[in-house]
Amino acid sequence: EIPQLSPTEKLAGGPPPSEDFIPLIVPEIRGNEWKYIKECLDTNWVSSLGSYVDRFEKMLAERAGTKYAIATVNGTAALHIAMLLAGVQADDEVVVSSLTFIAPANAIRYVGAWPLFIDAEPRYWQINPAGVIDFLDKGCSWDGKALRNRRTGRRVKAILPVHILGHPADLDPILAVAAKYSLPVIEDATEGLGARYRGKSLGSVGHVGCFSFNGNKIITTGGGGMLVTDNAEWAARARYLTTQAKDDPIEYVHNAIGYNYRLTNLLAAMGCAQMEQLDMFVEAKRQIAIRYQESLSSLPGIRLPEEADWAFNTFWMYTVLIDEKKSRIASRELLRELAARKIQTRPLWQPIHRSTAHNLSSSPSCPNSDALYGQAISLPCSVGLTRSAQDHVIETIASLLGK
Repeated sequence: EIPQLSPTEKLAGGPPPSEDFIPLIVPEIRGNEWKYIKECLDTNWVSSLGSYVDRFEKMLAERAGTKYAIATVNGTAALHIAMLLAGVQADDEVVVSSLTFIAPANAIRYVGAWPLFIDAEPRYWQINPAGVIDFLDKGCSWDGKALRNRRTGRRVKAILPVHILGHPADLDPILAVAAKYSLPVIEDATEGLGARYRGKSLGSVGHVGCFSFNGNKIITTGGGGMLVTDNAEWAARARYLTTQAKDDPIEYVHNAIGYNYRLTNLLAAMGCAQMEQLDMFVEAKRQIAIRYQESLSSLPGIRLPEEADWAFNTFWMYTVLIDEKKSRIASRELLRELAARKIQTRPLWQPIHRSTAHNLSSSPSCPNSDALYGQAISLPCSVGLTRSAQDHVIETIASLLGK
């Protein structure tokens, strides 16, 4: 058996990092991963059938607080299926966060629909509920059956808030306006496993939730994703669509276009081992955040992430804002200086309304997303980050901001 280390033990040790590269965020493999994957290899259950797929789905459903979970090859596949479940069709529009990784916007385009980008709010950096409400109430017309964008004439069919960096978006106002116009809410919780909104696990607050288990997520299967919901009909439809829409698996009869989106038993086995350690991983992330908060708060020109009183933040990616005027160094310059010292950091994503792949003139302006993109930098925050390595990061940042 692989020994289990507490977050405190993991942070306490480690060699001096002066000659070592400190990565931004890497997987933590120290549980039953080898054991479970070996069982798959020993028994030949390596493809999309096997007991670990079922077990992984059950573990995710229990953690998310939903009745159903359907495993997928990645988080983007889960988002694509969620679009189909919500009835999003070609030339519809879907309201979505501007400040996020590009996957949700791509998933919207997969079904021929169009993303309508909403700005981030400046305090917690999530999609701004006021922006969603303003667009739906003032920028759209409602005939009692369909909501249409006044500028484009397209039907607005769903809302897709993205919980970024481990902190939840404020969902209650979004759910209220969604109910007003009969719009399904699809939570992109790919960065929010383990986080909570008003006591509820992310993914369970809207009509359907989507997760990713990419290598940098709080738990990983290398790739992989999950769709969760309480809707039995949607769950059955998702399972049908992700398995090539088989109506008769013996005779290979297919009455709909399906997708080869099922997760393999091998990756699900790794997911089960990772899920067993999720609480430990979350605690380690929060302890890393506390040390950064205590050590960096007094430095000039740096703004640290906040946690709302209605939120439980996993601090999946510990991200700070750099005010060039006060710190005398811009975020990208700080990134380059840290890289020269073998410390890996990264900016946030280019806001999707700026992407030439998704630029739509019908979206409202997103000044907060633009400002956050210019100032944000994410610091090393792997679950296994040692105390000595984090001290080195803190001391290096302090020396650069104190120049």
